[in-house]
Amino acid sequence: MALIDRFLDRAVKRGELTLIRPDGSTRTFGSPDPALKPVTMRLSKGAEGRIVRDPALGAAETYMDGSLNLEHGHILDLLNLVTANNAWEKSDAALSPSKLSLAAGKVAHLLGRYNMARKSKQNVAHHYDLSARLYDLFLDADRQYSCAYYTDPGNSLEQAQADKKAHIVAKLAIQPGMRVLDIGCGWGGMALYIHAKTGAEVLGITLSEEQLKIAQERAEAAGVADKVKFELIDYRALQGQFDRIVSVGMFEHVGTPQYRTFFTKCRELMTPEGVMLLHTIGRAGGPGYTDAFTLKYIFPGGYIPALSEIAQGYEGLRYFLTDVEVLRMHYGHTLKAWYDRTVAAHDAIVALYDERFFRMWTYYLAGSYVSFMNGGLVNYQLQFSRSRTALPLTRDYMAEAEAKLTAGSQ
Repeated sequence: MALIDRFLDRAVKRGELTLIRPDGSTRTFGSPDPALKPVTMRLSKGAEGRIVRDPALGAAETYMDGSLNLEHGHILDLLNLVTANNAWEKSDAALSPSKLSLAAGKVAHLLGRYNMARKSKQNVAHHYDLSARLYDLFLDADRQYSCAYYTDPGNSLEQAQADKKAHIVAKLAIQPGMRVLDIGCGWGGMALYIHAKTGAEVLGITLSEEQLKIAQERAEAAGVADKVKFELIDYRALQGQFDRIVSVGMFEHVGTPQYRTFFTKCRELMTPEGVMLLHTIGRAGGPGYTDAFTLKYIFPGGYIPALSEIAQGYEGLRYFLTDVEVLRMHYGHTLKAWYDRTVAAHDAIVALYDERFFRMWTYYLAGSYVSFMNGGLVNYQLQFSRSRTALPLTRDYMAEAEAKLTAGSQ
């Protein structure tokens, strides 16, 4: 028990964390802080060793299997308390995982980085081919499974997701008659929105059979299946040219060895006056590796890139990087909305899967939330063009177009 005590002594200074040991004895770490909810956790025998050896994976798995139970507070409260004490911009290296666990994590991550075409579909299916009912329970009605755009933190999830679509489409400067490609189209919401707002013809591509089915059904129901089409195809196999390309929340699955392939293919798919908007989670710092929990349970083959790694993908390909925006806490607000809806749907999710899955899913959402609010994750929106003259000289057109797109929706 000395190990877990030493770890929590260093990890928790602000806020109160009470630990109940397997023998029933208790100890409280930290001190009251009105900004952090107090948490009481009970550990079963053996749980402390698993947590100390690898805090991220150990805490996740002991929570999932019930060896770590919360008697006061929720898993989001626990993760927020610990990470708020070690915020990314003020981080203490002493609280980082051991060199051994870091080395093991990097090896596991590198093995998953080589995301070749034959593996990509399997990796996508692992996450996105889950029950459609699950996503209905925590996403907005349009099933936007990516960072929303909060012009006000008090906005509803539905409003923030609508504003996200407007924010992105405004940057694309779509004109009548254009053809648009949506790489990683999800359940079709962005493609349908683009056509509805601009009249452009849109092709959405995905590697998820479940997403494809629903996207096609939505286009048929809207009576626009001849203008908004969806295909089950890897972007590397696609042919043709498009005036605009948009990709939201897909780049995290590309894999760093494939970044050059991705940008080369996108340039090939763009007309000479083409423009692309890439929306991706990113690291505020330098290159890293995917944590063991996410790699094992959530996104096998997934990786969140540093801005420097993205740059290595497109440099030298005769692209113009025409605009960069960093969204800092927007995904945190999005994830909190998803987490709250997931918790409220506990019984329905357990009926779909089981209690262990529910705990895994809430840990995933809570861990992602604190990674944006206290950790080093952000969202990048990167705009590219093959032409120096395809877009206006200033960013003013973006604000003007966004205002028109959101008029009446506030």
